[in-house]
Amino acid sequence: MDFLFNINAEFYIIAYLVGGIPFGLLLAKKFAGVDIKAQGSGSIGATNVLRVVKQSNPALAKKLGIATLILDALKGVTILTVAYFMGLDESVLWAIAVLAVIGHCFSPYLGFEGGKGIATGMGVMFFMLPIETTIALVVWLLMAKTVRISSVSSLTGVLALLISSFFIHPNMPHAPVVFIVFILFYKHIPNIIRVIKGEEKRVI
Repeated sequence: MDFLFNINAEFYIIAYLVGGIPFGLLLAKKFAGVDIKAQGSGSIGATNVLRVVKQSNPALAKKLGIATLILDALKGVTILTVAYFMGLDESVLWAIAVLAVIGHCFSPYLGFEGGKGIATGMGVMFFMLPIETTIALVVWLLMAKTVRISSVSSLTGVLALLISSFFIHPNMPHAPVVFIVFILFYKHIPNIIRVIKGEEKRVI
């Protein structure tokens, strides 16, 4: 149990536990009285919060969706910021980033189920790779305005981030980035199948 008193291990545990906080689920239950895991796509992310709450309260849905997006993005960023100013090694920061995303996607509070990880993933990526993440956000925005399918826009942006990282930072260790991208695509498998079948819903 000595490893629990190692500062790196403590940050890893905190990153996973904080990453697992289901803000979308909590906000929707508290302010809209709905269980988003039982409605819509069943995801705990901002898109499903918006989709489900919009059915009864469109104005509130937008506010809760934005709040969920911001809080999910900040989960990993907050831990990374503290770790950075404490002088922890870059490899430790990458591990924290990965564990925050894992926590969101496989939450210990929801039986190791969770969200799709886009907001949390982009949050930690913006901290670690701000240029690549900015490129990803621009690609996401363009796709969102044209294709208007949330999953397609998100995954296209994620791919843009991954590809650009090899050009902008060719000498960095890419394993953490590849792993995070893999998790995000894995969590979107149902969406990808629906896109292939032409059944994925567009954002109205």
